[in-house]
Amino acid sequence: MKYGPAEMMVIALAREIIKSDLVFHGLASPVPMTAMKLAKALGTDFTYINITGGVDPDWHKPAVVGSTLSQNLYEGGVANFGLEEIFDLACNGRVDISMLSLVQISPRGEINMSFVGGDYDKPKVRLPGGAGSATLIPVTKKSLIWKTKHDLKSFVSDVAFCTAKANPNNQFRVITNLCIFSLKDNRLEVESIHPYSSLEEVKSNTGWEITQENLPYTDAPSELELALIEEVDPNRIRYIEF
Repeated sequence: MKYGPAEMMVIALAREIIKSDLVFHGLASPVPMTAMKLAKALGTDFTYINITGGVDPDWHKPAVVGSTLSQNLYEGGVANFGLEEIFDLACNGRVDISMLSLVQISPRGEINMSFVGGDYDKPKVRLPGGAGSATLIPVTKKSLIWKTKHDLKSFVSDVAFCTAKANPNNQFRVITNLCIFSLKDNRLEVESIHPYSSLEEVKSNTGWEITQENLPYTDAPSELELALIEEVDPNRIRYIEF
C-alpha cells in the first residue's frame, strides 16, 4: 500500500506507545488523534486521554471533523474530566506521554508557542501560549513533539520566545514529516530519516547545523499498520494539516 508523510507520522507516533502508558494529546491534533486510534487498533493496552477530557473513548468511532473537540473523543469513554485534572496527573508523574506541537523549536529543545515577529508586548503574531506545553513538557516522562511541516521557519537556531523547554531528565523526541529527532546531551540529534526523505533534505530544512552522517531510515510502515490507519481514519482527517 502507498503511504506518505501523514501515514509515516501517525505510525511513528503510535509506535512510541507501549502497554500501560497513559497518553495525552491536546487541541488541533488530528495526527496524534489518529496515532492513538491506530495504537488501540494494533492491540496496545494503554490509557488514552485528550483535551476534550475523554478517557479511553471508543476508538472505533472515526473522526468526521478536524477538531479535537468533537464527540468521537469522549463518546464511549470510561470517564470525562477537565484539563486541570490532566495537569495534576502530569505533575504527579502519572502521564507517560504528551503529544504536543510547536511553532518554533531550537536545537536545545526550546519551544515557542507565544509569539513571532515584533516583541512580547507588541508581537506581529500572538500565538496560543504555553498552558499545555509549559506545564506538561517539564513533567511528562516522554514528550513527543510533532510538526507536519519541517522547514526553516520552524526549526531555528534561536526561538523568538521560550514558552517551554525539554527536560533533559525525561525523554524528548520530535517527529516531523521528514525525520525523527531525539534530545541527547541537551541537543536535538537526528535519530532516523523517513524512507522517502534524505539527509540532504533534512539539513536544508533545519536552521542549525547537522553534522551526523550515515543515519538510519525510519522503519517503513507495515501493510497491517497502513490497513488499520484506513480503518480508524476512513475520512482521512489525518491529511488536514498537510
